[in-house]
Amino acid sequence: AQVYTVALTDLQSTWNNVRHHTDEISSDRLLVRRGQAFNITLYFRNRGFQPGLDNIIFVAETEDSVYLDSEPQRQEYVVNDYGFIYQGNKNWIRPCPWNYGQFEENIIDICLELLDKSLNFQTDPATDCALRGSPVYISRVVCAMINSNDDSGVLNGNWSENYLDGVNPAEWTGSVAILKQWHATGCQPVRYGQCWVFAAIMCTVMRCLGIPTRVITNFDSGHDTDGNLIIDEYYDSTGRILENKKKDSVWNFHVWNECWMARKDLPPGYGGWQVLDATPQETSNGLYCCGPASVRAIKEGEVELNYDTAFAFSMVNADCMSWLVYGGKEQKIHRDTNTVGNFISTKSIQSDERDDITENYKYLEGSPQERQVFLKALQKLKAGRSEDPHQADSQHSTPEPRSGDGLWSLHTPSLRPSDIVHVSLKFQLLDPPHMGQDIRFVLLALNMSLQFKDLKVNLSAQSLLHDGSPLPPFWQDTAFITLSPEEAKTHSCRIPYSQYSQYLSTDKLIRISALGEEKSSPEKILVDKIITLAYPGIIINVSGPGAPGNLILSTQIMHENPLGLFYTWMKSLKQRKHH
Repeated sequence: AQVYTVALTDLQSTWNNVRHHTDEISSDRLLVRRGQAFNITLYFRNRGFQPGLDNIIFVAETEDSVYLDSEPQRQEYVVNDYGFIYQGNKNWIRPCPWNYGQFEENIIDICLELLDKSLNFQTDPATDCALRGSPVYISRVVCAMINSNDDSGVLNGNWSENYLDGVNPAEWTGSVAILKQWHATGCQPVRYGQCWVFAAIMCTVMRCLGIPTRVITNFDSGHDTDGNLIIDEYYDSTGRILENKKKDSVWNFHVWNECWMARKDLPPGYGGWQVLDATPQETSNGLYCCGPASVRAIKEGEVELNYDTAFAFSMVNADCMSWLVYGGKEQKIHRDTNTVGNFISTKSIQSDERDDITENYKYLEGSPQERQVFLKALQKLKAGRSEDPHQADSQHSTPEPRSGDGLWSLHTPSLRPSDIVHVSLKFQLLDPPHMGQDIRFVLLALNMSLQFKDLKVNLSAQSLLHDGSPLPPFWQDTAFITLSPEEAKTHSCRIPYSQYSQYLSTDKLIRISALGEEKSSPEKILVDKIITLAYPGIIINVSGPGAPGNLILSTQIMHENPLGLFYTWMKSLKQRKHH
């Protein structure tokens, strides 16, 4: 039989790339997606190919473990190169536009360079390349490479509010500049990033590699450092939040990614969306990465499944425990089962609206199913720890019943019925909290018993950082309240702008707290509230062209100064209209 010699191979890059939606990346190189046909043309040196007489065997093996069967979803989660990342807090959710730019010039080469700079490739290139067909493997490699805690990753994290030697994370609006700077400086980490920047960069890389990816924001996100599904917070006798010695915290928001993939390493039913978190919080198998953790496994409390499912579970459904620290001892004062995990959000498909996907992560907060799943997850963690003699159980991990609605206290089993205060405390704002204005609020105290109650209440206010860390108190007060049986009273409070202005963090969050005690009972009552200071809005009026052919647009921008002196700033902008 005559052996053909291939003289020329035409990969039909332009034609194929258009049909594979990769033409924006390149028209010179063949870039095809898994699970989709492509054409090539072979030219032989000896003679032309004769169908029916000649045979050519072409072997290609592909397996599409990241296939989405919805074209709108593929367009949104692979092809779309812009989006919105949600920030703020649960009471003030704001969309921040982001340019992912996965089709920009050289981005695909930078993404491949990122893989080659990973510790996996540096240690064993052959094995690393052989495993690159696995989305589970490649997602963990990329997740570790987005941060720079273990390697020459893309970003340095910084939550100190000191960015003099780099860029404030809030100033980034796209991924391209960051990735190109990382490449241009010989893969030196870019300064600086926080959670939304880490997630945005990972979204760019994963979409560029063809893996469906979206950016997720979780409001009131738990960071459980010891793996007991409890966020421990500590207070002193003045009601001041103490710097958490265990570093547990509740972030006002936290951002991660979901990537779509099959999970053949898990039992059936746990494929689909997987949590991946590139923000360096805790290590996973020795590296700072998190996931992939099945979203369904998180909802069902299957926290033993790979990877880092227990940590992801705690971000959306941990309980919060409040402790009073005094005399070298810790007293449990309140357990909250509802705080963590609210308004879990992502950009809608082919829309600029926000999509709430909280129900993907957990059952309705406070429902019997949600509590059953929490206890199931806790039991699985305890079972896993009992099998590992090197991992001691936490002293704070035992679940306890939640107090009734409105009663912001939790009594310990050692208290007698006569020790229970039966008093509730609650904060209520008197005015919407605006920057530049005094903060006016009242503390509501309600005696639910048939006895007189004499309360001493210590109040304080502290600014909070984005990651939930408290700054020193800037305001404190003490109230003495006497309550007749079933009586309600209010204590008025005011924090002047002149007192809080110099202590504000970038996120403009203030946490007010009150710790009450009744002289005839050892029980303590705790209530707190997070206040977000709002800026006045900007009013933009645009007057279009009047007569036909008039290409001049006039824009009027009005902004009110909230800092005592009132003025209205108006500027008329004229810009030539472009067609």
